[in-house]
Amino acid sequence: MELNRREWIRTTALAGGFTLLNGFTTIKPLTKEEKLKFNPRKLSNPIRLSSNENPYGPSQRVRNAVKKAFDDGCRYPYGYADELAEMLAAKHGVSKDSIIITGGSTEGLKIAGITFTTDGGEIIAAKPTFLAMMQYAEMWGANINWVPVDKNMGYDLQEIEKRITNKTKMVFLCNPNNPTSTLLPADALVDFCTSVSKKTIVFSDEAYYEYIDDPNYPSMVELVKKGENIVVSKTFSKVYGMAGMRIGYLIAKPELAQIIKRNVVAMSNVYAIEGAKEALKDEDFFKFSLEKTKEAKQLIYATLDHLELPYVKSSTNFIFFKSGKNINTLGKQMLDKGVMIGRAFPPFYDWCRISTGTTEEVVAFNKAIISVYS
Repeated sequence: MELNRREWIRTTALAGGFTLLNGFTTIKPLTKEEKLKFNPRKLSNPIRLSSNENPYGPSQRVRNAVKKAFDDGCRYPYGYADELAEMLAAKHGVSKDSIIITGGSTEGLKIAGITFTTDGGEIIAAKPTFLAMMQYAEMWGANINWVPVDKNMGYDLQEIEKRITNKTKMVFLCNPNNPTSTLLPADALVDFCTSVSKKTIVFSDEAYYEYIDDPNYPSMVELVKKGENIVVSKTFSKVYGMAGMRIGYLIAKPELAQIIKRNVVAMSNVYAIEGAKEALKDEDFFKFSLEKTKEAKQLIYATLDHLELPYVKSSTNFIFFKSGKNINTLGKQMLDKGVMIGRAFPPFYDWCRISTGTTEEVVAFNKAIISVYS
């Protein structure tokens, strides 16, 4: 039987039970032990569900490693980064010379963009997508060739390939894409990257790769191993919950990596590096983060279904849904109710990106958006 609005609000607000509606299973609140181990952030005002952050990180193991690193705070990070690079090389099955440690994956995107477009070359990118590379490259004289996403909010790979010319220095892929949360079909992606990397450099932003449900979904690191002209970016900001510590990395064949390394500005710091080393070992937190993200998405899906608001099935830690309202209007309405949502992503001004948060934060979001649409 369908719930009326008052019953819906009351049910989603239940303290302790956190019942998922419409046939989903019940989410149990965190135990005292889990709260100590995984450090869920406390409710804030406003609740920030705008930046795709992991609300449970950094893990306690990472925090302990950072504390121990304070004695090394007087040291430059280069030697410590070498050890992390070795760990990452082993994780991905590449040589250490293929790893570039950066101050968050955003620095990696920016330096890769300017490395290959300093002479005014062109980058082909989808619209909308994550803009860090393109905005920075434009400041240094690059031209951006924008290709609108298709009707399913995914990359139009055929159109992108058609637009490649001798002016194209790089093709940018964000997969899964931010903000649309869409995932390219595996076979199409591999075929595209194999073909296009023979014409120009392909940059594959895999910030959300860990959230992909298919355990066999290919990372483009596999093509890096084959010597293709592909650069892959990874981050500790998302599933590892270390966004505020600014550490990420690029993976490319050694010849490309050597060129890119010349433009690294910030790299990272001793504390983030030591935290990242521990994060790679903390399997409990990794699995916990993925589990809680899935639970949060199901809670949000249930509410959007109730409100009959269309959404894209997400392969990330956020959901892109059609709000039917101008995002600036909806943003203000939600902020008035204590919840901060995503910014505008032109040309989809009547769509909204909402990040997954803790269960309490998602319940608050559900209450707020139901109230807005009542």
